Amino acid sequence: MNKPFFWPVRVYYEDTDAGGVVFYANYLKYFERARTELLRAMGYEQDELMVSEGIIFAVRSLAVDYKKPARFNQLLAVSADIKQFKKASIEFVQHITRDNEILVAGEVRIACLDVNTLKPKAIPENLLEQLKHEY
Repeated sequence: MNKPFFWPVRVYYEDTDAGGVVFYANYLKYFERARTELLRAMGYEQDELMVSEGIIFAVRSLAVDYKKPARFNQLLAVSADIKQFKKASIEFVQHITRDNEILVAGEVRIACLDVNTLKPKAIPENLLEQLKHEY
């Protein structure tokens, strides 16, 4: 994957606020879905990683720039592109677009944590190798 991963998202009525636009926090949910689907496309399910590798992924930090609103029933594309990865973290650059126009831009750092202690834990070697190969 030398290009960003894209996941389609339809805006539902429940995603919108009283003004008829997507509530700001829901864009973060869209980002999360794209990251989850990227891992799934690579052959990794997060619930299986929890059991087999004893890890979970958690947002460590994020920065978001809201440029334009999305509205009910619009079809959006949410990207997840890996900017860099380290032993126990992955940094993503993400965009939400409508018809190739950027609505929301973000950078999200994800920490790999031990499921029991919630302390940083190395990303499993097989996943890390695949990330190195594809990014």
